[in-house]
Amino acid sequence: MISSTPPLLLALDFGGTKLTAAALEIGQRNWLAHRRHFSPAGADRDYEYPAMLDLAHDLLAELGRQPAAVGVSFGGPVYAPEGLVRLSHHVAGWEATPLARWLQIEFGVPVAVDNDANVAALGEYRFGAGQGCPNLLYVTVSTGIGGGWVVNGQPYVGLEGMAGEIGHTIVQPGGLPCVCGRQGCLEAEACGPGIAARARLFLQAEPGEEHLLELAGGDPEKITAKMVSQAASAGDTLSRRVLDESAARLGLGLGNALNLMNPNRVILGGGVTKAGDRWWQIVRDTARANTLPEISADIVPAAFSDDAPLWGAVALAENLLGEAG
Repeated sequence: MISSTPPLLLALDFGGTKLTAAALEIGQRNWLAHRRHFSPAGADRDYEYPAMLDLAHDLLAELGRQPAAVGVSFGGPVYAPEGLVRLSHHVAGWEATPLARWLQIEFGVPVAVDNDANVAALGEYRFGAGQGCPNLLYVTVSTGIGGGWVVNGQPYVGLEGMAGEIGHTIVQPGGLPCVCGRQGCLEAEACGPGIAARARLFLQAEPGEEHLLELAGGDPEKITAKMVSQAASAGDTLSRRVLDESAARLGLGLGNALNLMNPNRVILGGGVTKAGDRWWQIVRDTARANTLPEISADIVPAAFSDDAPLWGAVALAENLLGEAG
């Protein structure tokens, strides 16, 4: 007797600070199971990979089923045709890791791996805020900043899979140091750790500002972007300036992308996008001020917020089954 149970898809997201695993049946839009784990400071590949396997196997044991395909989002450069992780800018040890092959051996099914921003762009295009937009740019603003393009309804990744690296375009020459080794990259100027770094610089120049330091327990090194956002919402002038400058840097980067590619829509996801209405307004106003008048700047929140890469991983897994069929 042929089973009528739809195939199970396993979606994995290796983020800069967290690991997420989820599963659903093909064609469905509700998770059957969902697991999330926050990595400790200093975690490397030897910690993250086994931790992700634990999440996935725990989830599958709960369901009592095995996946038919696995889609994977990874927070760093990936050569997608081979599922090869080039490196992670935020987690040590991932250089030249054949992640797709490892997972194929682990689960015995087809596996697709791509960069988190490319995957999130696909997820938002197929299921979320990008539906009906044949040309879109997705930008994740979180631990880092990455971008993914959909052009004429298809993901565009470039010759070496590196298209969309908007985080490493220069928006402030001589600005904050970036993990890539340069200065003034959009990522360094506007991602979560970049916001915290700017706040520490402002505090050095204006040591009388105490509210943000109180949130960090008096230790500037413990300041996070979330604390800056909280302090800004409470009326802290320094924190508001920090957020305003970071938002303006992001708007400048987006304006450049709009001028270059003229997409239907820009979709923003990631934790920093929760910084509030003022942040969003400055991003949009700055992008518009740096875009040609003939180009519309439609900049909207991601439908799936933190889970956009996970939904893109679902799309990758669906594609694998379509190819197999």
